[in-house]
Amino acid sequence: MIYLELLWSFMQIGLFSIGGGYAAMPLIQHQVVDLHPWLTMGQFADIMAIAEMTPGPIAINAATFVGIRVAGIPGAVIATAGCVLPSCVIVLLLAWVYYRFRGLDAVQGVLAGIRPAVVAMIASAGLGLLCLALYGQRVLPADLTALDWVAAGIFLAGFLVLRLAKPNPIWVMAGAGAAGLVLYSIL
Repeated sequence: MIYLELLWSFMQIGLFSIGGGYAAMPLIQHQVVDLHPWLTMGQFADIMAIAEMTPGPIAINAATFVGIRVAGIPGAVIATAGCVLPSCVIVLLLAWVYYRFRGLDAVQGVLAGIRPAVVAMIASAGLGLLCLALYGQRVLPADLTALDWVAAGIFLAGFLVLRLAKPNPIWVMAGAGAAGLVLYSIL
């Protein structure tokens, strides 16, 4: 019975936690502290702190930790599967709809309209990260002389290597990380 309760609780969390892990926190708290007294509020706070520190999505990490706390390894597997299952079903359904109707002019028009917005969102995120790396903040500062010259040099070197030699980007990122470690430790 506990396995079904874990599955159902985390399926609800996975289905309704639109907006990421922080948006899922109140839903997780309601399920594991208020509705099912599986955890105390202190235990919930500890698990959320661990879920935030652990690599990966917060909701999935929290599902795994709650599941293992409540019902051991099988509980962790079931809670994690419950958290992921709604997203998988929705994506599979959307993929089926796309492959079924991709030849329609209306679908092609919608995709053509979405494409520039997706490019703009990716460019905006990339520029925000670039500003953060070069200036220490996500937007361009009024004083452009506050440039981090080491970060700018590493970025320029990585960009040129990627454009001219065309190696695997993972190797360029690893090299940039190593260069940053060395340069920032000696400067």
